Formats: sequence, structure tokens, C-alpha cells
Amino acid sequence: MTKIVALLAAALVSVSLHAANDAVRRLETSAIVLDEIMAAPDKGIPQDLFNKSACVVIVPGLKKGAFIIGGKFGKGFIECRKEGGAWSAPAAIRVEGGSVGFQIGGSETDVVLLVMNQRGMDKLLSSKFTIGADAAAAAGPVGRTSTAETDAQLHAEILSWSRARGVFAGISLEGATLRPDDDSNKDLYGRPLTNKEIVTGDVTPPPAASKLIEDLNKYSGK
Repeated sequence: MTKIVALLAAALVSVSLHAANDAVRRLETSAIVLDEIMAAPDKGIPQDLFNKSACVVIVPGLKKGAFIIGGKFGKGFIECRKEGGAWSAPAAIRVEGGSVGFQIGGSETDVVLLVMNQRGMDKLLSSKFTIGADAAAAAGPVGRTSTAETDAQLHAEILSWSRARGVFAGISLEGATLRPDDDSNKDLYGRPLTNKEIVTGDVTPPPAASKLIEDLNKYSGK
């Protein structure tokens, strides 16, 4: 019996370490995704929109097939600006559902969202948030400036982009639902924390978030 208990305890530790490592890898991959998108000489997210954004959501490697069955298909992170313009610690999210029209090719798609105002931020940090239903959303313009913005983009609370097979484009995420990923938050911070506590509180970012925060400062005019 003692041996069985020891084996079960070891298995639980192994599962916990794997989950924590998975969250760390997603943070590191999120920084790579942002770097590669913004490094393109004539593509990327318009600088003026990035400078005005209240929050950024990065979801690396959304799974394509899950749109059809409506299952869970992606995990990522939210970071929002705090007073003075500094970026918060990252809070983990899960993305579910969405439109079949989102499938633009490739087995996985990287997604970046900009939340453009406080109202959108407040809804994003709620227990459940559906793009299009809870806030006005639009496909974001591509390029170094936002001169090609449409009226819908000018009035959107959320702008969204995707990258699949090297192609970067604005995309509609109508119907996709974002929820807090409480398990990943606990893995990263060592204790239960809500997304609102992480983003609006005085929470120290995990070491794995340093590159992502550095990139956000670099690309957002901080």
C-alpha cells in the first residue's frame, strides 16, 4: 500500500510539472509569434493601433479542426496596460468555438487580438466572453499604418489577426468564446488567481514572461 501511494504521488508530481512546463512553453511561443509578426518589413499590426490598445491577446497554434465540432481548440494569454502604460503579468485563457470560416489553411493558426478600450477590457476579464456578442469586433488591417481602416474597424472594441502557413491577415473571430484558464494560471503562479487579479493587481510576472513583456514594450511604443 505504501508503494502504491508513493507511485501515485510521483505520478501527480509528474503531471503537475508537465502542465507547468506546457504553460511556460506557450508563454515562450507567444513571444516568438509576436516577434515574427511584427518583424515583417511591410506587414504586421499597425503601430498606431498597437500604441492605442488596452490589452493584447496572443493564442499560438489554434487547432483548425476543432471549429467543426465546437470543442476546445486553443490556449493563450492576455496582457493589459496598467496605470502608467506598463504591461501587466500574463493571464491564461482558453478559446472555444467560433466560425468555420476562420479555417484559412494549415493545421494550426496563430491569433493576435487587440482590445482597444476599457469597456472591451472589462468584458475580456469576465468569466466568459464571446467575440461579436459581448463586444464589437472586426478583422484588423495589415501594414505599418492603419490608413486602410474601414468604418467597422474604427468602431470595433476588438481587432483580430491570424497567421497560417506564413500568411498574415486580418480575420473575424465572431462567435469565439474566451474563458479564463485557471489551471494554467495556477501552474504559472503557484496559487489560484483570477485573470482580473493577475491583470489589474500587483502580481509579479513569472520568469518565462520576460521576453513577451519586453516585446510588448518594444512594439507598443512603451
